[in-house]
Amino acid sequence: MQLVTGAAGMNGRTTVAEFVGAGLPVRALVRSAASAVRAGLNRIPGVEVVEGDMMNVAIGDAVLDGVERVLMISSGAPDMVETQCRFVDSCRKAGVQHVIKFSGAESGIGFDPSKFRFTRMHEEIEDYLEASGVAWTHVRPSQFMQVYLREAPDITARNMIRLPFADITLSPVDARDIAKVNFNLLRMGGHEMESLDMTGPEALTMADVAERISIAIGRKVTYKPITPEERRGALLASGVPAGFVDALDEQLIERLKRPESKVDLATHQAFGVRPTTFVEFAADHAAAFRGESVAR
Repeated sequence: MQLVTGAAGMNGRTTVAEFVGAGLPVRALVRSAASAVRAGLNRIPGVEVVEGDMMNVAIGDAVLDGVERVLMISSGAPDMVETQCRFVDSCRKAGVQHVIKFSGAESGIGFDPSKFRFTRMHEEIEDYLEASGVAWTHVRPSQFMQVYLREAPDITARNMIRLPFADITLSPVDARDIAKVNFNLLRMGGHEMESLDMTGPEALTMADVAERISIAIGRKVTYKPITPEERRGALLASGVPAGFVDALDEQLIERLKRPESKVDLATHQAFGVRPTTFVEFAADHAAAFRGESVAR
């Protein structure tokens, strides 16, 4: 049995979908039955949904019973380091053979981990996992293409993307490409003791992103640079927790220091995954960008 934690989140769901598409069984760990329903995981043949807290998994629990490989994902909460490190301990005690950590070393940008809390937290967990004695692989994607779906309300109302990224380039990757790599690692193993960076196939400015969304939805979308303070105010006003907004501010400072993003497709190539372009991503989610539906 293979286990996906954080299965109700975007990256967990997309990995579970790969198992469903292949007609193969998978165990999906969620915090609650309600989150499984919201994610559409309930009643899917072959998906064994288990409820549990990653911080409190014990030997003999249904969560890890018979599990050979784990994809370890949890939310970017302040207790992420403690949560994942304690889960690594549980995996080791339960005899799990291979833990695949869904990480975030800001591939393509070269973040200083001491300057951005989530990169720092991921690297602390990576170090702990490497010292645990369990075989490990770190999957380290760059920015997800899916984050641009958050701009759909502005695109619908104003035909505009408003972000504080000036003219820097980023190399976003489709979460579905990452899921294909996760699926192969869970099913076949291999790549133990390796860190696998992933970016998308293009380094794009926000004007490039707006142009590609324009092509997908059939009307002109423009990029309007805003200040970091404007974004911060908008995020706080929308109810985003202040601690998470602080982290996004840290990330922005690092990105603006490094305006040129690289493209690294070595992981795509190693697993035979064709990189999804942003034009393709935008076309697949055109209804969401038009405001006609909510993309999952």
